[in-house]
Amino acid sequence: MGRGPFLVVEEAFGWAVTHRSVDEELPAYRKVPLHTGTPFDLASLTKLFTTVAAVQQMERGRLGLDAKVASYLPEFTGAARHGITVRQLLTHTSGLRPELPLYDCASDAERLALLREEEPSGDPGTYLYSDLNMLLVQHVLERITGERLDRLVRDGITRPLGMTQTGFGPCAFAAATEDQRRPWAKADRGMVRGTVHDENAFALGGVAGHAGLFSTTGDLAVFCRALLGGGGYGTARILGPDYVDLMLTPPGLGFRLDEPWFMGELAGRGAAGHTGFTGTSLVIDPATDTFVVLLANTVHPRRPAKPSSAPRAAAGTRVARAVR
Repeated sequence: MGRGPFLVVEEAFGWAVTHRSVDEELPAYRKVPLHTGTPFDLASLTKLFTTVAAVQQMERGRLGLDAKVASYLPEFTGAARHGITVRQLLTHTSGLRPELPLYDCASDAERLALLREEEPSGDPGTYLYSDLNMLLVQHVLERITGERLDRLVRDGITRPLGMTQTGFGPCAFAAATEDQRRPWAKADRGMVRGTVHDENAFALGGVAGHAGLFSTTGDLAVFCRALLGGGGYGTARILGPDYVDLMLTPPGLGFRLDEPWFMGELAGRGAAGHTGFTGTSLVIDPATDTFVVLLANTVHPRRPAKPSSAPRAAAGTRVARAVR
């Protein structure tokens, strides 16, 4: 947790690894404790970095917010037939369903064919959260820049900000996530540690617009400070203030705005952030120049039957009350 230039709290509790499998807990001397430098699988917090990479291209005049996806990716026939725009992808209003079973495809060509042919399952313009939106944003970015997403994130965000512990996996010494086995998971991979938990991102080679990044609390604090600082941190600048405002103006691009279910009492004044399935969350509150990052391996050794965001909301509420 931090405010302005100050990192107020950075603490670690619990364990990075407690089980060899869902059925076999490690003896106490083999468990791996968490520390403040432990990398975590960020899951959908990756979407925020994809969004920043997209807005950077808007700032450079290479990407139009209201341009049709078909103008960059004419072979994506599903998006082309329905006139899906970049704005709709970034606001989850394209109508595309939440995900596709790319993990069941036999080849990259089959996965790409599914994405290209996918049509909206809902009416474009209606909110429907979807990983597919950020996968299409990734393809647009890679088409207009000629660079892979991992390099765009590295060269445009993490390297300038000095976020040396942030990048797409594999990531040694990361907190473990899930013992992935059917039927509760979508693949049979065993205990996952250091490679991306998300089955589709794994099938895509670990670099995906919706998941795949690993990071630490310290690095994410820098990311938050840069956004709260109008796009700059120290001598580095990743976005101009107007483009940060563009991301954080309702309904928000990539970022969720004023969501009490994970922000607690920080919500209501323009707070922005996101959550990740593995147990991660990030919230910035421009009104008070405050941020809170929570990284947890909630799915270790197995995803809970009824996931709860109560700890995330509680953290936000505590920060809000401390600021007041």
